[in-house]
Amino acid sequence: MTSWGQALANLQCRGDAYVLVTLIGTRGSTPRESGSKMIVTEDDCFDTIGGGHLEFKVIAHARRLLCDTHDSQSLEQYPLGAGLGQCCGGQVSVLFEHFTARGKRLLVFGAGHVAKALVPILAELPLRVRWIDNRPEQLPVRPPEGIETCLNDDPVEELERAASGAWVLILTHNHQLDYELVEAALKRGDIGYLGVIGSQTKARRFRQRLEHRGFPPDQIAHMICPVGLPQASGKRPMEVAVSIAAQLIERYQAQAPENPKRTGVDWKALNSLLGSRADSPEVSNPQSARSRDDT
Repeated sequence: MTSWGQALANLQCRGDAYVLVTLIGTRGSTPRESGSKMIVTEDDCFDTIGGGHLEFKVIAHARRLLCDTHDSQSLEQYPLGAGLGQCCGGQVSVLFEHFTARGKRLLVFGAGHVAKALVPILAELPLRVRWIDNRPEQLPVRPPEGIETCLNDDPVEELERAASGAWVLILTHNHQLDYELVEAALKRGDIGYLGVIGSQTKARRFRQRLEHRGFPPDQIAHMICPVGLPQASGKRPMEVAVSIAAQLIERYQAQAPENPKRTGVDWKALNSLLGSRADSPEVSNPQSARSRDDT
């Protein structure tokens, strides 16, 4: 079993959303002691707070939080006897810390010279990168930290099941595959960014093919080809890579909120949950927790 600490490090590196669950107070007989933690993601869990109906309810609540688009911290209290039907019969107070995904999801198709120059740059940016190719010899065995690689004989399949609003960067070695990916992206209608490597001639031919397939001009206009900032010229792989990275940076900076706000745990609520039981040796002391936080 992967520990919650290992899972936390991996999730933070990739920028994925998760909920950190902590038992911050216990009373009576409980399956785990105060301070026990677990991580809940959209499709997985790491470590345990004791199993049983308590853990089932906690996971369900954590996954409801994962549907939110903002970070949050909240406290919940669970009686283990009549409420959850667990024979230990104690009571626990649970802290839920929800962390949303960090950065846009970016699918990079192709692992040629430009992609190999670009992906290490992307690894340093607030983007969640999935690097896709159908050639096993092209994807690196050890990609840059935070980069997820995917070997798929049918890259179009990866695009069809991508999350709504994902960004797509098409850099493959095959013009026909490039076109198939562009067409699949435009058919979806919910791709947030669609960049395609190529010349003006390639862009013109793609637009003509899309017109013949019945795509309206406003839909075709979502395709950025040639990809990259026009003022950043150059044909070397690194020059093209820097131009593409600059365009991506420009995009996500333009979409960043001006004054992001975060809220923390309501300590009054914490005191109301735990303060009356602070003298119990089995309960965390919220006052000491606040003192540590204030230092």
